[in-house]
Amino acid sequence: MSIWHNTPSLTQINALNEGTLGEYMNITFTEMGDNFIKASMPVDNRTRQPFGLLHGGASVALAETLGSVASWCCINRELFMGVGIEINANHIKAVMSGVVTGICTPINVSGKYHVWDIKIYNEQNELCCVSRLTCTVVAKSKFA
Repeated sequence: MSIWHNTPSLTQINALNEGTLGEYMNITFTEMGDNFIKASMPVDNRTRQPFGLLHGGASVALAETLGSVASWCCINRELFMGVGIEINANHIKAVMSGVVTGICTPINVSGKYHVWDIKIYNEQNELCCVSRLTCTVVAKSKFA
């Protein structure tokens, strides 16, 4: 059984990145299942820190993008949006090049708060980062 509300297409989801940090970092949503969403991001001059490794902040940006969009997919998008209110990350393995892929799955998606588990892997399918994001569901009218 799917957790998504009127499941959007990957084209619709990727269009959310236009004009945002996600577009600049080339975050691309690649797959969606009944209870997960995946996105990839290159490790390049936009996402590396000064010592040539994937920047921890870039990993966190990928994780928050995945979780926020996952919350958006779970709710009535005409009335609400999911906004990140807390995120943490443990950086497990350094990445110097290639592409990383994040997989976002729900811990809790009921009520006003959504909690997401995001795991980021390198091209060898080695775990590089584990993140947890909490989103709150807010009325879009609050930001109008």
